[in-house]
Amino acid sequence: MSLATEILSRAAGRKVEAGEIVEVPVDYVMVNDVTAPPAAEEFEKLEVEPWDRERIVVILDHYMPNVNVRSAEMTRFLREWVKKRGIKYFYSEGRNGVCHQLMIEEGFVAPGRIIVGADSHTCSYGALGAFATGIGSTEAAGVFATGEIWFRVPETQHFKISGKLQEGVMGKDLILTIIGDIGVSGSLYKAQEFSGEAISSMSLSDRITICNMAVEAGAKTGIMEPDEKVLEYLRGRVKGDFQVVHSDGVYEEEYEYDASEIVPVVAEPHLPENVKPAEEFDVEIQQAYLGSCTNGRLEDLRIAARILKGRKVHPDVRMIVVPASKRVYESALREGLIDIFLEADAYVAGWTCGACIGAYMGVLGKGERCISSTNRNFIGRMGHPESEVYLASPATVAASAVEGKITDPRKYLG
Repeated sequence: MSLATEILSRAAGRKVEAGEIVEVPVDYVMVNDVTAPPAAEEFEKLEVEPWDRERIVVILDHYMPNVNVRSAEMTRFLREWVKKRGIKYFYSEGRNGVCHQLMIEEGFVAPGRIIVGADSHTCSYGALGAFATGIGSTEAAGVFATGEIWFRVPETQHFKISGKLQEGVMGKDLILTIIGDIGVSGSLYKAQEFSGEAISSMSLSDRITICNMAVEAGAKTGIMEPDEKVLEYLRGRVKGDFQVVHSDGVYEEEYEYDASEIVPVVAEPHLPENVKPAEEFDVEIQQAYLGSCTNGRLEDLRIAARILKGRKVHPDVRMIVVPASKRVYESALREGLIDIFLEADAYVAGWTCGACIGAYMGVLGKGERCISSTNRNFIGRMGHPESEVYLASPATVAASAVEGKITDPRKYLG
């Protein structure tokens, strides 16, 4: 069985197969400041107690700090609700981060677990060997009440990645290449399972990026078999016990890639499948955005700082750096990365989803172009419907910020 099928089989207490409908217990359910209010409202209609007050996680991140009166009222409602219902894990300003980064940092995610979140990029947690997927707010309300959820067991596509990524090529380039090949519907309701020499050699950060963007090909989840890097990360961090699950290598579809052949790529508007090598672009930009649950981790900031050190952001470009969590910000501060960004004339913000969802901290105007380390480039995603978003790795974002146009970062990292 594949990893996804094995995890669902264990949870169901029997062997299950792709296509079956199963009802399984959930280890954790996560909601954020956008999806939690409707979930809480629907839950209250059920007139029951929460199934487990220590397995519901509420994180403020999308409009944090409050952007306007509406968001302030949403978070006020949530603060009152978590107190009323005795929810243990509530993360607000000063102790939080982008929800998916925080779920991993705080030890909620572990191999073999089933985690659902009212946010589509919950699939990020598969990088640690969990079966994780996004759900809607109404479904989350049901999980609040019962601790269970039903799934149709997904088929699994296996992506075997051999070789090793070149200097200046990142996990973002690999997953964008895959999405460019199979399309935004290429994994519709399927699990993407990744393995191979290249995956083993990657940092956990790059692995999270890959699983994070599985949903951009329509996948139910992205998942990887946990190795010693994952187990080492979890030591002293993870909440509770967990059981590592292994795959027996039986899949519905197989794909093979040689990581050494992957080059820096960019997805042009308005779909993540519109992928071309960065070196083929001759496109000027007005903004460079480094952050998000996809690429706002310490490793992402490090490679951007390597490129920016001793250089300046192009005078026609505004570069915005948004660390994915308080911990990432603190580490970047200690390592001197924040100083490098400031000296390069980049704007450094606090941890938030920010402009990734067009909320603030870099919203685009009409006709503006942004190269971004985020995960979506749909029409109006980061601002005006006539703006353009180009998706790329942190390295490509930084190099482009310096040049004032989309640039292959390898010239700065040789």
